[in-house]
Amino acid sequence: MKHYRAICFDFDYTLGDSTDSIVAGFQYAFERLGRPIPDRDTVRGTVGYLLEDAYQMLTGDSDKEHRAQFRAYFLEVAKPRQKDETTLFPGTHELLRGLHERGVRLGIVSTKTGETIAHIMDKYGLGNTLELILGSYDVTHHKPHPEGILKALDQMGVAPEEFLYCGDTILDAQAAQGAGVDFAAVLNGTTQAPAFAPYPCVHIAPDLTELAQWLEDRA
Repeated sequence: MKHYRAICFDFDYTLGDSTDSIVAGFQYAFERLGRPIPDRDTVRGTVGYLLEDAYQMLTGDSDKEHRAQFRAYFLEVAKPRQKDETTLFPGTHELLRGLHERGVRLGIVSTKTGETIAHIMDKYGLGNTLELILGSYDVTHHKPHPEGILKALDQMGVAPEEFLYCGDTILDAQAAQGAGVDFAAVLNGTTQAPAFAPYPCVHIAPDLTELAQWLEDRA
Protein backbone atom coordinates (compact mmCIF):
# COMPACT_ATOMS: atom_id res chain seq x y z
CA MET A 1 0.00 0.00 0.00
CA LYS A 2 1.33 3.42 -0.96
CA HIS A 3 2.15 5.90 1.80
CA TYR A 4 2.13 9.64 1.12
CA ARG A 5 4.74 11.93 2.67
CA ALA A 6 3.00 15.08 1.45
CA ILE A 7 -0.62 15.97 0.68
CA CYS A 8 -1.89 19.19 -0.85
CA PHE A 9 -5.48 20.31 -1.15
CA ASP A 10 -7.53 22.64 -3.28
CA PHE A 11 -9.44 25.11 -1.10
CA ASP A 12 -12.87 26.17 -2.42
CA TYR A 13 -15.38 23.30 -2.14
CA THR A 14 -12.58 21.00 -0.98
CA LEU A 15 -11.78 22.39 2.46
CA GLY A 16 -13.81 25.59 2.60
CA ASP A 17 -17.11 27.13 1.55
CA SER A 18 -17.07 30.79 0.48
CA THR A 19 -20.27 30.59 -1.57
CA ASP A 20 -22.08 33.60 -0.13
CA SER A 21 -19.16 35.99 -0.60
CA ILE A 22 -18.31 34.61 -4.05
CA VAL A 23 -21.90 35.03 -5.26
CA ALA A 24 -22.01 38.55 -3.83
CA GLY A 25 -18.77 39.43 -5.60
CA PHE A 26 -19.95 38.05 -8.94
CA GLN A 27 -23.29 39.81 -8.76
CA TYR A 28 -21.74 43.14 -7.80
CA ALA A 29 -19.11 42.92 -10.55
CA PHE A 30 -21.63 41.93 -13.22
CA GLU A 31 -23.87 44.82 -12.21
CA ARG A 32 -20.96 47.29 -12.41
CA LEU A 33 -20.05 45.93 -15.84
CA GLY A 34 -23.62 46.20 -17.10
CA ARG A 35 -24.01 42.46 -17.50
CA PRO A 36 -27.05 40.32 -16.64
CA ILE A 37 -26.64 39.28 -13.02
CA PRO A 38 -26.01 35.52 -12.63
CA ASP A 39 -27.96 33.50 -10.08
CA ARG A 40 -26.39 31.57 -7.22
CA ASP A 41 -26.32 28.17 -8.92
CA THR A 42 -24.74 29.60 -12.06
CA VAL A 43 -21.96 31.17 -10.01
CA ARG A 44 -21.45 27.97 -7.99
CA GLY A 45 -20.74 26.11 -11.21
CA THR A 46 -17.67 28.30 -11.83
CA VAL A 47 -16.08 27.93 -8.40
CA GLY A 48 -12.57 26.55 -8.80
CA TYR A 49 -11.85 28.39 -12.03
CA LEU A 50 -9.64 31.45 -12.17
CA LEU A 51 -11.88 34.50 -11.72
CA GLU A 52 -11.13 35.89 -15.17
CA ASP A 53 -11.88 32.53 -16.78
CA ALA A 54 -15.14 32.24 -14.85
CA TYR A 55 -16.17 35.68 -16.11
CA GLN A 56 -15.39 34.64 -19.69
CA MET A 57 -17.26 31.35 -19.28
CA LEU A 58 -20.44 33.19 -18.27
CA THR A 59 -20.21 36.09 -20.73
CA GLY A 60 -18.17 34.91 -23.71
CA ASP A 61 -16.15 38.12 -23.29
CA SER A 62 -12.40 37.53 -23.70
CA ASP A 63 -11.37 41.20 -23.59
CA LYS A 64 -8.34 41.47 -21.28
CA GLU A 65 -9.41 44.80 -19.81
CA HIS A 66 -12.91 43.55 -19.04
CA ARG A 67 -11.51 40.38 -17.45
CA ALA A 68 -9.20 42.45 -15.26
CA GLN A 69 -11.98 44.86 -14.33
CA PHE A 70 -14.18 41.96 -13.32
CA ARG A 71 -11.50 40.75 -10.90
CA ALA A 72 -11.12 44.23 -9.42
CA TYR A 73 -14.85 44.68 -8.88
CA PHE A 74 -15.22 41.14 -7.53
CA LEU A 75 -12.49 41.62 -4.96
CA GLU A 76 -13.98 44.90 -3.73
CA VAL A 77 -16.91 42.98 -2.29
CA ALA A 78 -15.78 39.38 -2.00
CA LYS A 79 -12.32 39.64 -0.48
CA PRO A 80 -13.26 41.17 2.89
CA ARG A 81 -16.36 39.01 3.12
CA GLN A 82 -14.46 35.82 2.34
CA LYS A 83 -12.08 36.47 5.21
CA ASP A 84 -14.97 36.92 7.63
CA GLU A 85 -17.66 34.58 6.29
CA THR A 86 -15.91 31.52 4.85
CA THR A 87 -16.67 28.30 6.71
CA LEU A 88 -14.76 25.04 6.68
CA PHE A 89 -16.47 21.79 5.74
CA PRO A 90 -17.17 19.26 8.49
CA GLY A 91 -14.11 17.13 9.08
CA THR A 92 -11.54 19.70 7.91
CA HIS A 93 -10.08 20.31 11.34
CA GLU A 94 -9.86 16.63 12.21
CA LEU A 95 -8.36 15.75 8.81
CA LEU A 96 -5.62 18.37 8.80
CA ARG A 97 -4.78 18.16 12.48
CA GLY A 98 -4.65 14.37 12.36
CA LEU A 99 -2.38 14.26 9.32
CA HIS A 100 -0.12 16.96 10.74
CA GLU A 101 0.26 15.12 14.03
CA ARG A 102 1.29 11.98 12.12
CA GLY A 103 4.06 13.94 10.41
CA VAL A 104 2.46 14.28 6.98
CA ARG A 105 3.54 17.49 5.23
CA LEU A 106 0.52 19.54 4.14
CA GLY A 107 -0.22 22.39 1.78
CA ILE A 108 -2.89 24.14 -0.28
CA VAL A 109 -2.73 24.79 -4.03
CA SER A 110 -5.70 26.93 -5.12
CA THR A 111 -6.89 29.62 -7.49
CA LYS A 112 -8.03 31.64 -4.47
CA THR A 113 -5.54 34.26 -3.32
CA GLY A 114 -2.98 32.88 -0.90
CA GLU A 115 -3.43 35.83 1.46
CA THR A 116 -7.13 35.11 1.84
CA ILE A 117 -6.56 31.39 2.40
CA ALA A 118 -3.87 32.06 5.02
CA HIS A 119 -6.19 34.43 6.90
CA ILE A 120 -9.01 31.88 6.91
CA MET A 121 -6.83 28.99 8.03
CA ASP A 122 -5.26 31.06 10.80
CA LYS A 123 -8.73 32.15 11.90
CA TYR A 124 -9.72 28.52 12.37
CA GLY A 125 -6.46 27.59 14.09
CA LEU A 126 -5.15 25.45 11.26
CA GLY A 127 -2.49 27.68 9.74
CA ASN A 128 0.27 25.90 11.64
CA THR A 129 -0.64 22.58 10.02
CA LEU A 130 0.33 23.90 6.58
CA GLU A 131 3.82 23.98 5.15
CA LEU A 132 2.83 26.04 2.12
CA ILE A 133 -0.05 27.89 0.49
CA LEU A 134 0.12 28.58 -3.25
CA GLY A 135 -2.65 30.86 -4.51
CA SER A 136 -3.61 32.58 -7.74
CA TYR A 137 -0.80 35.14 -7.60
CA ASP A 138 1.89 32.52 -6.98
CA VAL A 139 1.77 30.91 -10.43
CA THR A 140 1.81 32.04 -14.03
CA HIS A 141 -0.35 29.21 -15.33
CA HIS A 142 -3.47 28.17 -13.46
CA LYS A 143 -5.28 24.84 -13.19
CA PRO A 144 -5.71 22.66 -15.17
CA HIS A 145 -2.05 23.50 -15.82
CA PRO A 146 0.11 21.58 -13.30
CA GLU A 147 2.39 24.52 -12.40
CA GLY A 148 1.00 24.97 -8.89
CA ILE A 149 1.41 21.29 -7.99
CA LEU A 150 4.86 21.17 -9.57
CA LYS A 151 5.88 24.18 -7.47
CA ALA A 152 4.57 22.44 -4.37
CA LEU A 153 6.63 19.34 -5.19
CA ASP A 154 9.72 21.47 -5.66
CA GLN A 155 9.25 23.52 -2.49
CA MET A 156 8.47 20.46 -0.38
CA GLY A 157 11.29 18.45 -1.92
CA VAL A 158 9.24 15.28 -2.35
CA ALA A 159 8.99 12.90 -5.29
CA PRO A 160 5.73 12.73 -7.28
CA GLU A 161 5.07 9.18 -6.10
CA GLU A 162 5.13 10.40 -2.47
CA PHE A 163 2.56 13.14 -3.07
CA LEU A 164 -1.25 13.24 -3.15
CA TYR A 165 -3.41 16.09 -4.41
CA CYS A 166 -7.04 16.37 -3.29
CA GLY A 167 -9.68 18.50 -5.00
CA ASP A 168 -13.30 18.78 -6.02
CA THR A 169 -13.22 19.57 -9.75
CA ILE A 170 -11.94 18.05 -12.96
CA LEU A 171 -9.52 21.01 -13.12
CA ASP A 172 -7.89 19.55 -10.01
CA ALA A 173 -7.84 16.07 -11.52
CA GLN A 174 -6.28 17.37 -14.74
CA ALA A 175 -3.64 19.35 -12.86
CA ALA A 176 -2.67 16.31 -10.80
CA GLN A 177 -2.51 14.14 -13.91
CA GLY A 178 -0.31 16.71 -15.64
CA ALA A 179 2.03 16.83 -12.65
CA GLY A 180 2.25 13.04 -12.48
CA VAL A 181 0.88 12.77 -8.93
CA ASP A 182 -1.96 10.78 -7.41
CA PHE A 183 -5.35 12.47 -7.13
CA ALA A 184 -8.23 11.98 -4.71
CA ALA A 185 -11.58 13.61 -5.47
CA VAL A 186 -13.76 15.11 -2.73
CA LEU A 187 -17.46 15.56 -3.49
CA ASN A 188 -18.04 18.73 -1.48
CA GLY A 189 -18.70 20.89 -4.54
CA THR A 190 -20.80 20.80 -7.70
CA THR A 191 -18.85 18.06 -9.53
CA GLN A 192 -20.34 14.59 -9.16
CA ALA A 193 -18.42 11.31 -9.05
CA PRO A 194 -19.08 10.22 -12.69
CA ALA A 195 -17.28 13.33 -13.98
CA PHE A 196 -14.01 11.99 -12.58
CA ALA A 197 -14.24 8.69 -14.50
CA PRO A 198 -11.87 9.79 -17.32
CA TYR A 199 -9.13 10.63 -14.82
CA PRO A 200 -6.87 8.35 -12.75
CA CYS A 201 -8.34 8.95 -9.29
CA VAL A 202 -6.96 6.81 -6.50
CA HIS A 203 -10.05 7.54 -4.42
CA ILE A 204 -13.36 9.42 -4.54
CA ALA A 205 -14.46 10.59 -1.10
CA PRO A 206 -18.03 11.72 -0.40
CA ASP A 207 -16.74 14.04 2.34
CA LEU A 208 -13.65 14.88 4.37
CA THR A 209 -14.47 12.51 7.20
CA GLU A 210 -14.40 9.56 4.80
CA LEU A 211 -11.22 10.91 3.17
CA ALA A 212 -9.53 10.96 6.59
CA GLN A 213 -10.58 7.36 7.16
CA TRP A 214 -9.21 6.31 3.78
CA LEU A 215 -5.90 8.05 4.53
CA GLU A 216 -5.42 6.41 7.93
CA ASP A 217 -3.27 3.62 6.47
CA ARG A 218 -1.83 5.65 3.60
CA ALA A 219 -0.33 8.73 5.27
